[in-house]
Amino acid sequence: MTLQQLTELFGWISIINIAILLFSTLALIGMRDFITRIHARLFGLETNDLTRAYFQYLAQFKIITVTLVIAPYLAMKIIS
Repeated sequence: MTLQQLTELFGWISIINIAILLFSTLALIGMRDFITRIHARLFGLETNDLTRAYFQYLAQFKIITVTLVIAPYLAMKIIS
């Protein structure tokens, strides 16, 4: 695989991960009560615990996306 192909691959992976992060964020903001109610019934958790879990999920997904996808993409763009 050439550097150009890897750069394109990481570019598309970045777009997909950012789209998933935006969709998840908007879904949690827009349908928080509905999602919380479903997860509370499924897993037997309290609302406060679920709110904390949602925040941790979004934060960790963002950190992983920036660290493992966007940063290498930018580094490859600088190199090429």
